[in-house]
Amino acid sequence: MRGTARWAAAIAAFFLLGAGPTDDGRWLAGGYSFSDENGGFRIRGIAGGGTKDDPVVLTQELYSASSVVLVIRAVALPPPAPNAARHAGTRLYLRLETVNASALAWIEFAYELQETRGLPSTYGDGLSFDQRQTERGTISSDAFSVHNRDFEPHDRLLFSEGKVDPDETASFSFLVTDLTPVATFYLVQDPRIPFS
Repeated sequence: MRGTARWAAAIAAFFLLGAGPTDDGRWLAGGYSFSDENGGFRIRGIAGGGTKDDPVVLTQELYSASSVVLVIRAVALPPPAPNAARHAGTRLYLRLETVNASALAWIEFAYELQETRGLPSTYGDGLSFDQRQTERGTISSDAFSVHNRDFEPHDRLLFSEGKVDPDETASFSFLVTDLTPVATFYLVQDPRIPFS
């Protein structure tokens, strides 16, 4: 019985607690691994279970004003969500604590989901920033007061009406849903700088 209890505790820790990166550089939380393997930014920490009450909180530094890609891979089945029959598929609540480690101010910040790297996520693939809008109030930022969603032909979020100076941190929260879950998907992060 003690072995079963230890196994259950290990599984709970996997879903609920953050840790350092694994041997392959991936950070684990909420049944997913998160990777900065494509460069341009660095993950500094992660914690959380990926639920509404306990979102995955990922702390990262972006080194330039160019877009970067966060690779997200399913590594285990997440705990069943309340109302699972009504909310089929992936439901991943994310909060990104993003440090502007560049020398340029950001005046907007955009996110795009992709199932295939470099190709827009279409309506038919089921991946979106809660396109069905099953909940209200899942999108927010402490640095930008306005957000817009664009579902076709891309799944994008654009945060505006704000600014993040160099060395400042901005927080972004949103819900990612996928009605037909895939093992790997991509979150393109695109800070926008003033035009000269």
